[in-house]
Amino acid sequence: MDVKYINPFLTSFKNVMPQIGFEKVEKGKININEGELVTDGVLIIVGIVGDLKGNVIYSLTTEDAKKIASKMMMGMEVAEFDEMAQSAISELSNMLTANASIEFSTMDININISTPTLMYGSNIKTKFNTPKLLCIELLVDNIPIEINIAIN
Repeated sequence: MDVKYINPFLTSFKNVMPQIGFEKVEKGKININEGELVTDGVLIIVGIVGDLKGNVIYSLTTEDAKKIASKMMMGMEVAEFDEMAQSAISELSNMLTANASIEFSTMDININISTPTLMYGSNIKTKFNTPKLLCIELLVDNIPIEINIAIN
């Protein structure tokens, strides 16, 4: 995978997160996973088609997802990761990936994105059609969100 595919996602976080009330976006760890992702918490998968094909997978803990959903709902307390919180997190992944697609278009790379698929629970295992996943941790006001990019 070409590393130039990272920057549109980093830029999208820097564009979108302040619009919903977050102040600081910092890049954390970067690593490569071998085709399988195992997580506890929340996993949102967005498909990519067009000039690039693959998936973007956002991963975070359930507690952190509730914090972000609360911020998105103007500070309303989110005690449970219920349908409203799930909808907010799904919409955030949609906003982030759509913004990244706009960034890709400035590089003359045209992509379309699918509707997000949200899963949550313990020991979620997912396999992808790429041999490696590029994993980037972003800290949004110190809340870690992992972006996993699986693009052919």
